[in-house]
Amino acid sequence: MPNSGCMKTLILVADGFEEIEAFTVIDILRRSGVDVTVAGLISTVVTGAHEVRIIADKRLGELNTAEYDALVLPGGPGHKHLLNSQAAINLIKDFDKKKKFIAAICASPAVLAKAGVLDERIATIFPGMESQIPKPRDEKVVIDGHVITSRSAGTAMEFALKLSEIFSGKNTSTKVMESLYI
Repeated sequence: MPNSGCMKTLILVADGFEEIEAFTVIDILRRSGVDVTVAGLISTVVTGAHEVRIIADKRLGELNTAEYDALVLPGGPGHKHLLNSQAAINLIKDFDKKKKFIAAICASPAVLAKAGVLDERIATIFPGMESQIPKPRDEKVVIDGHVITSRSAGTAMEFALKLSEIFSGKNTSTKVMESLYI
């Protein structure tokens, strides 16, 4: 389903998000020509796990989420806010029902599990949290249908480049990778 620049992706952040995971994905996807919107779960001013404050493009409640083709959830301690947000759970369920891309890294695959998205899928999650998902795999990035998961901040670049490949195509992803001298 690569749309080469037309793919609209929503990155949902909550206070306590892991900055490396969010910023790496935002940067790589924008370099890949993906239309990225960063949404704060509750506010447009969102503070990461390491006290880095960002100004999100919008609050989740201000968006017409039907316009988006993909959803990305960074992890970190902020995943607990997503776990406790009915709006986030409903959004994930809606994306899953419509077979839109859903990606989660670090602790956030636990949010996908709570939404029922991982019931019949393999996934990866932050080491030590394997019991939070039904079919854990010890891999850096796992793709099962329209669901992409990754393990941790240390796998953020590999995760972001895989999303770039899926959302923008192999040629674009390769060009971005080459521009970074990877």
